[in-house]
Amino acid sequence: MGRWLLSVLVAGVVLVGGGAGAVWWWLQAPLVLEKPGIELSIEPGTPPQQVAQAWVAAGVQTDPRFLYAWFRYSGQARKIRAGSYEIHAGVTPRELLDKMVRGDQVLEQLRLIEGWNFRQLRAAIAAAPALKQTTATMTDEQIMAALGAPGQAPEGRFFPDTYAYSLGVSDLTVLKRAHALMQKRLESAWSGRGDGLPLKSADEALILASIVEKETGAAADRGLVAAVFVNRLKVGMPLQTDPTVIYGLGADFDGNLRKVHLQTDTPFNTYTRGGLPPTPIAMPGLAALQATLHPTPSKALYFVSRGDGTSQFSEDLAAHNRAVNKYQRGR
Repeated sequence: MGRWLLSVLVAGVVLVGGGAGAVWWWLQAPLVLEKPGIELSIEPGTPPQQVAQAWVAAGVQTDPRFLYAWFRYSGQARKIRAGSYEIHAGVTPRELLDKMVRGDQVLEQLRLIEGWNFRQLRAAIAAAPALKQTTATMTDEQIMAALGAPGQAPEGRFFPDTYAYSLGVSDLTVLKRAHALMQKRLESAWSGRGDGLPLKSADEALILASIVEKETGAAADRGLVAAVFVNRLKVGMPLQTDPTVIYGLGADFDGNLRKVHLQTDTPFNTYTRGGLPPTPIAMPGLAALQATLHPTPSKALYFVSRGDGTSQFSEDLAAHNRAVNKYQRGR
């Protein structure tokens, strides 16, 4: 570092010692803080000098020139990472710099749940603590365009997982990570798919996986649930799955699926229309993707809930009707 910087650092601490010894003492001594804990968000591209000034403005009681001189003298000034940091009483100048170089940030977490639709995902984004809200006034279409996927329907395109983020990060940044991860998981699952599937593309696999996600009550049944829908597609039988009908009703659905709903045609009504719906209906997890592309070997075409989360599977309508009478009607 330049002589003037070293002179600033030495001169600032010379009152408590001499020369290099004084500098060493200052680096090991706890910084004086205005309060027990101080938080600071460092934006990408912030110069080290401004970082030093920002810490002092936030409540570190020292001359910002001393901090900046130390950043430069250490040779790590350019290694300071953007992010949100928190320091507490007892932290030394050396520890402060080490924290920023390591990227030891204060992180929040956002959990995206398997089976959520995009409306639920947006609500979770809006409620996430310390997340910079930039998409609140954007349409779904605008969000997808901002993510570099213009024209792509958002439903099912985000991978359900727990995402850690630093304070003040843009919600679009988190969405971009979730979108990229779903694309990665989908491409990997599709490339390793089983043989003989009635699916023409990875997008069709994603649509079917979203249905499997919504229809699976017990994890152990997931492969058989996938088999039922794969078998139906193979023989040209309508999928006849309630979650797609409910999705088609949108926000108007009151929680009570009626016969009239099953008879009312929409693009998502798999009772009135054959094949797959036009888009996914939810975010499928990795297990649903894998089950869809590697269904359990089975000839089953029907299943009904036993009332305990598991399902009874049947190969023909007569057996299915008996299962319905037993588990749904108590006969």
